[in-house]
Amino acid sequence: MADSIMSKAATMEIPINSNGDTGTLAEDDSLEQDLQQVMVSGPNLNETSIVSGGYGGPAGGIIPTSTIKGPAIRFNPEYLDRRQAPAAAPGSSNHNTNSSTEEVSRGVAVEKLDSVKKWGINTYKCTKQMFSERFGRGSRTVDLELEAQIDVLRDTKNKYENILRLATALISHFQNMVQTQQALGDTFTDLSQKSPELQDEFGYNAETQKLLCKNGEALLGAINFFVSSVNTLVNKTMEDTLMTIKQYENARLEFDAYRSDLEELSLGPRDAAAMVRIEMAQHEYQIHRDKYERLRSDVTIKLKFLEENKVKVMHKQLLLFHNAISAYFAGNQQQLEQTLIQFNVKLKPPGSDKPSWLEEQ
Repeated sequence: MADSIMSKAATMEIPINSNGDTGTLAEDDSLEQDLQQVMVSGPNLNETSIVSGGYGGPAGGIIPTSTIKGPAIRFNPEYLDRRQAPAAAPGSSNHNTNSSTEEVSRGVAVEKLDSVKKWGINTYKCTKQMFSERFGRGSRTVDLELEAQIDVLRDTKNKYENILRLATALISHFQNMVQTQQALGDTFTDLSQKSPELQDEFGYNAETQKLLCKNGEALLGAINFFVSSVNTLVNKTMEDTLMTIKQYENARLEFDAYRSDLEELSLGPRDAAAMVRIEMAQHEYQIHRDKYERLRSDVTIKLKFLEENKVKVMHKQLLLFHNAISAYFAGNQQQLEQTLIQFNVKLKPPGSDKPSWLEEQ
């Protein structure tokens, strides 16, 4: 019955124009006036009635709303002028996330492509400059004083590497001799116990070989210390300077390549497009010039400090090598021990080079 009563009211429409205002039909105007009267002077909806049959219908279909349980409802007149915002699509957040991820990936790809492009252009220019210099068709920037110092360093490094090879060979041969002396001393000791008639003679030789073995181990410690210090100087300090020199030489090649490129463009036409290329070439030339000058300054400073460090280290190590060798072959055990103490050389205990029983397992 309620459905039949409300059917007529439910089919009535309130036309809304493009601005959200109601229409101007006479019937709609009267309905709006009634609605406004209800909103202003009407009672609470919990105490009013629902009239069925539409506007102007009979009063027989009145349903008292006091029997309907629920909270009080107040009507907002501005609600009719509001438009309902469109609901977001269920997958809109995922779509936005995917779009942002795609944009980030695209940006990374563009950066990599630009990096590869710059690397290719730079490699082409440097290769062209290198072949031009090699075949005598291109010019190169030369710092005569710095180039001479670099040549001296490379020659010095080669000679110091030869010292390392010879000193290492000396250690190997001398270590074999010390081991032979130790074995010979043990044999003399064993024979002195088994040959009563030659006990004293074997005993003297056994003591001599053991003393030579002890002094030999001290000399080996001094030579090992010498080799370790020279190896640090050659393969770390000098190598670090040579790596900076390599970076300097690469920067010099790049600088000459972009300098030659700028000179070629400057000799060409001077139209608008050419002027843009010249300006870009001037910018790249300035960047590589600054890099070249910075690395040249770094090489100069490192060469200076390397020379000071080399003199200091080699003065100490050559003095150690001379005093240890002289004391050993002079048979001066006391002087040999004082030399080790003076240069703070610590000898390894016998058998320290052998692996422990845990490492052998």
